[in-house]
Amino acid sequence: MSLIPEVIAKPPSARADWTIDQSWTRYSSAQHQVWATLYKRQTDLLPGRACDPFLKGLDALDLRRSGIPDFARINEGLFQLTGWTVVAVPGLVPDAVFFDHLANRRFPAGQFIRRPDQMDYLQEPDIFHDVFGHVPMLTDPVFADYMQAYGQGGLRAMGRGQLHNLARLYWYTVEFGLLRTPQGLRIYGAGILSSASESVFAIEDPSPNRLDFDLQRVMRTRYRIDDFQQTYFVVPSLQALLNVTLRDFGAVYERLEGQPDIPIDALLPGDQVITRGTQAYANKRQAQT
Repeated sequence: MSLIPEVIAKPPSARADWTIDQSWTRYSSAQHQVWATLYKRQTDLLPGRACDPFLKGLDALDLRRSGIPDFARINEGLFQLTGWTVVAVPGLVPDAVFFDHLANRRFPAGQFIRRPDQMDYLQEPDIFHDVFGHVPMLTDPVFADYMQAYGQGGLRAMGRGQLHNLARLYWYTVEFGLLRTPQGLRIYGAGILSSASESVFAIEDPSPNRLDFDLQRVMRTRYRIDDFQQTYFVVPSLQALLNVTLRDFGAVYERLEGQPDIPIDALLPGDQVITRGTQAYANKRQAQT
């Protein structure tokens, strides 16, 4: 999904649905080593921070093998578990293409992997973010249904001109969502799970706000794409997240029309606050610019 409005041209190598061959045999040993380095770093960090469905998904898909996964191999296990498959795409794809893939239980993943000098930050999602961060959660039946429902809802949102509201839901759940568990807060968002520094920041740092999930609040809240989030939203369960998505969004969109955006660091009187963030990190970064 393109969370930054832009015109994306389809490469000549892409098919009508924007899929391409993964060409797994073309990855170099250096590229496989980048994956292995990132994988070890994250799996050392995530126990006690990542949610159980993610950790179980890593094992179920045998992503502990060294090197970049072959989509053909992991799709066998993934399809048996939840009916999903991973398809390779050349990078960001148009929103309509993205939603259609999700609605049909296909997850579009970037084919390329970052360079060794890009280990800590990459604006455009690569194969590590897409496969390590996203795909293990698709082994969970409830989250798999949520992703399909989101794709179906995206196709409807485009017709209403309120895609920006729905994009915020994706951002604050699929990419940067936190889950409440009896053991404490856990990560299920791929943008956090694939980032060493944000895996710690999102759970442990006093800087960001952590708020109970509220659908309309989330869909009005701005987000940032260039640094750690200043606010995270916490769902009580993956089933609760799915239940919210299965409702008719028509009435939700009507209530959102004309409502102002909420700043990324704001706390509102009706918010259920888990952590009132100091915003120290964001303030320091702003002072440096």
